[in-house]
Parts: sequence; structure tokens; C-alpha cells
Amino acid sequence: MNTITRFLNLHFGEEAKDKVLENVTSSISFRGANVWILACAIVVASVGLNVNSTAVIIGAMLISPLMGPIIGAGFALGTYDFNLLKKSIKNLGIATVVSLFVSFLYFLLSPFKEAQSELLARTAPNIYDVLIAFFGGLAGVIALTRVEKGNPIPGVAIATALMPPLCTAGYGLAIGNFSYFGGALYLYIINCFFICISTFLIVKLLKYPKVKFVDDQKEKKITRIISTLIIVILIPSFYLAYALLQEKKYSQQVNEFIQTEFNNKGYTLIYEKTYFNNRPKMIELAFLDKRFSPNELQELNGKLENYGLQGTTLKIRQDSTDLKKDILAEINQQSKNVSEKDVIIQNLRKELQSYNFDDKELLKEINILFPKLAPYSIGKQLVIIRPDSSFYQNTLTYQGKTEISIDDLNKLKAWLQAKFHSESFQIIKAD
Repeated sequence: MNTITRFLNLHFGEEAKDKVLENVTSSISFRGANVWILACAIVVASVGLNVNSTAVIIGAMLISPLMGPIIGAGFALGTYDFNLLKKSIKNLGIATVVSLFVSFLYFLLSPFKEAQSELLARTAPNIYDVLIAFFGGLAGVIALTRVEKGNPIPGVAIATALMPPLCTAGYGLAIGNFSYFGGALYLYIINCFFICISTFLIVKLLKYPKVKFVDDQKEKKITRIISTLIIVILIPSFYLAYALLQEKKYSQQVNEFIQTEFNNKGYTLIYEKTYFNNRPKMIELAFLDKRFSPNELQELNGKLENYGLQGTTLKIRQDSTDLKKDILAEINQQSKNVSEKDVIIQNLRKELQSYNFDDKELLKEINILFPKLAPYSIGKQLVIIRPDSSFYQNTLTYQGKTEISIDDLNKLKAWLQAKFHSESFQIIKAD
């Protein structure tokens, strides 16, 4: 038992408490450089959310200095240092306002205002976000109190994700969507609060000395306030987790219904939309060539209860004109989402094709028409006229041992120009 206790002992490898407190206190302030670093990190995170780039968002989270005042508040609560607590809350407030303003300004000026998946992921927090914040915070604070800090702290900054919710809240303000703003701000509050609570627990567990004498009554009062805040913040997250679970379950039931009643019978589904938040809920479908009679529709609606889809209405769209409009609108919307990377890839593919001379039929014809040519090479060659002037030219270089007449070389050149639709084709005899 003693061996296990020693193995799990958090005091092993612990940094001196006064040094840890000094480091924590110094990281709280938001003045000068810290404000500029925060503003730059917010812009980077906003761009990442705007273009749906996870790598850019992770980079922004590593730059951000937001963790300082949150950890400071946790240490202040654990040591009953109310001056440090006031300072931490004040600086966290400054950082939050600066972040919201910068992200709001960015999204207000950005021409791309469509909600990407990385943005939408921060608008509906739940109990899982609480667990991430709490256990991420625990890992971060434990690392902070070690002599050897290791690499958990950057990982905590990424896992707890303080920056993206703030940027999403700024996005919600910029487009006037207060549902996005409220959801993202709630996620940010969850992250801040539970990182702070995990810090408080580790500080108590490691027995950091109290800065001021606090009687039992005051200590119990602080504990009650913290417990109440935990409950108040947890209740909405439990509700949102339950709502998410219900939506996932409903989606599975809809898929089972469609698979059994339509796909297994050979009907080709071309349009599907589910309205989970409608009252009543609705499933909207359309098929390639199958047309349903009123009796069939009534029968299918009656079968919904067999799949646990009570309170749901099935609507099958059979008006081809309206359906075409919706499908075309969806295709157009998807085409707008094609990223710049896809365009670059397509251009590069076209460019590579212009360099591709691996045409077996062409090579076969050359070998038949000009058998004395081999061995030879064919491709694009960079021709440099001056240091600042150059161009690519189609070139055939041959090493045939038998001499080829001028007439044959002119015929070969004319033939290659016709084949490649290019007036610029050079034939060179290699020495």
C-alpha cells in the first residue's frame, strides 16, 4: 500500500511553492506585449475558423496567453488570496473584451461569413466539454507545479480550446446571431470555470499555504459558493448533452426507416432532409423515379412509430420543378465551399499533364516512322535567354548511331509540331 501511495504521490518532483506562485502571478497581467499577442492570436484563430482549418486554429491556441489569469484565479481561491483573485478576474475580463472586439471586427470585415463546421462545433457545448476543461485543467496545473514542466501545458491549451469559443462569439455578434454568441460564450465560461476549479483542487491537495487567515465559517461559505456555481454551470451542459444524444438517436432511427422502407426495396433516394427541431418533427425525401400514391404515403406515415419516430411527419416531394430548384441551390452552395486548395490542386494537375510525354501510342509511332532515332529523350526544357528571361520549350534529344538526313529531321519536327499542337519544338543531336 505504501508503495502505491509513493507511486501516486503528487509531491514527488514538485517545484518550490513560492516559485510556482511567483510564476503564476507574473503570467496574470494583460498589458503591452500580452495584449498584442492575444489580439494576433485571435486574428489567427478567426482566420482558421473562417477557412475551416484545424491546423491554423491549433496554432492560435498555442500562441494565446489566456490561460494565465484563469490559473491565477484558481491559485487565488486555493490560497484565499483575494487581492490575487480580483487581479485575475480583472485581467481575464480585459482579455475577454479584447478578444471579443478583435474577432467581432475581423468577421465584420471578412467577406466570408458562412458558418463552417469548426465554427458550428463551438455553438452547442455539453457535459463532454466540461470533462475536457476539468481534466485538461488538472493536467495543466499538475505540470505547472513540477520542477520539470514537460509538454502537457501546450496540450492543455489545445484541448481546453479557450480561443475558438471567443472567436465564435465574435462571429455571432458580427452576423447578429445571438444563438451562436450565447452558445460560444457559454462554452468559454465552462472552460474558464472548470480550469479554475481543477486548479483550486490541486492547490488544496498540495496544501499551498493560505495567504490570509480564514476562519471555518468563511471557508465553508466559499466552498458553498463554488458548489453552487458548479451546479448552475453544469445543469445547462447536461441538458445540451441530453439533447445531442436524442438528436443522434433520432438520426439513427431515421436512417433505419429509410434503409428498410426504401433502400432495401430498390428506390433511389436523391434528396433527404430531417427537421429535428420542428414541432412536429419532419422527414423530407425525394426519389429518382418512384411516385407514391396518397394511400402509400398514409401507410408509410403509419409505419414511423415502428421505428421510434413518434411525433414525426413524412413528406415525400414529388413536384419535380420545386425539387430541382432545391437540389440546384444545394449544389451551388456546395460549389461555393470549394476551397482555394482544391483550385490550386486542379491547376497543378493541368500543369503536370502538359509535362506528361508518356504517350505509348505516340512513342510507338516515332519508333516505326523514325527507327534510326533511338535512343532518344523527349520532354520540356527550360531555355534561359538572360538571367531575368526564360521559357519552356518542347525538346527531343536523340543519340542514334546512324546519321539522320536533314529531310528526315524536318519531317520529324513537322510531325511533332502537329502532334503537340505547338510551333515551338526543338530537335537536338546529343554528342
